[in-house]
This record gives sequence, structure tokens and C-alpha cells, in this order.
Amino acid sequence: MARAFYLISYDIPSDRHRLRIAHLLEGYGQRVQYSVFEVWLTEKQLAYIKKALAREVEEGGSVRIYSLCAACCAQREVLGEGEPTQELGLLVV
Repeated sequence: MARAFYLISYDIPSDRHRLRIAHLLEGYGQRVQYSVFEVWLTEKQLAYIKKALAREVEEGGSVRIYSLCAACCAQREVLGEGEPTQELGLLVV
């Protein structure tokens, strides 16, 4: 199950919808700025997230989803604190 890297940002005026978006995305990736997440998703996960996000922006605001290719992802740089988000490996419990 291949995953791709996405940068998701949002600008939502409603506190309730903004919080719901943050909780949703926290389950899939890492918050790198207040309203910006880096996530590794399968096609199925991306479809689910798009559908959930669409419901949250019905009353206003916007969500932007940027797909980054492997070459672009490898060239990411972080200035200051933090490290680029890495794809999660297989975890066997």
C-alpha cells in the first residue's frame, strides 16, 4: 500500500470546524505550523480526508492540499526548529 506525501493547510473562521480539522489531520500526520500539516497518505486515506474536509468548509473557509513528488519531498528544508516529516515505517505490535 503505497503512500504519497501531502502538505495540507487550512484557513477556517469557525473555531468548531477548525478544531475538528486539526483533530482529523493529527490522526494522519504531523502539525508543522498552526494550521499546516505534513501527512503521508494512501489513495484511500486521501479520499476519506477530502470528503471529511469538504464537510468542514461548507460554512466557509478553505483547505489546500499540495501533493509533493518524491524528488520534491527529498529536497525539503527546515530552517529553525524541527525536522522534515518522515514516512512511518511498518510497526508490528
